[in-house]
Amino acid sequence: MIKSELVERLAERQGLPNKRTAENAVNAVLSRISEALARDQRVELRGFGAFSIKVRPPRLGRNPRTGTTVQVAERRKAYFRSAKQLRELLNGAKYRR
Repeated sequence: MIKSELVERLAERQGLPNKRTAENAVNAVLSRISEALARDQRVELRGFGAFSIKVRPPRLGRNPRTGTTVQVAERRKAYFRSAKQLRELLNGAKYRR
């Protein structure tokens, strides 16, 4: 599902007068999640999952063309871990940890 499909389904299911209202709601939620992650905060949506930031430390890399070593800077990556309810739904309630 892409964002426009999500907006359409939200507008239909909630009986919203137009898609613009649904699009504003989706954009607001996604921007708040992005802003929280940018502040190194964890975002948890009960029953769905949690977003957090993982930090990859600086390291020495290699240029594949020349073979010379280069310094690769620290990187921050968004990480998503699904909730138990979502995993069970996806796996037909067979998932046990």
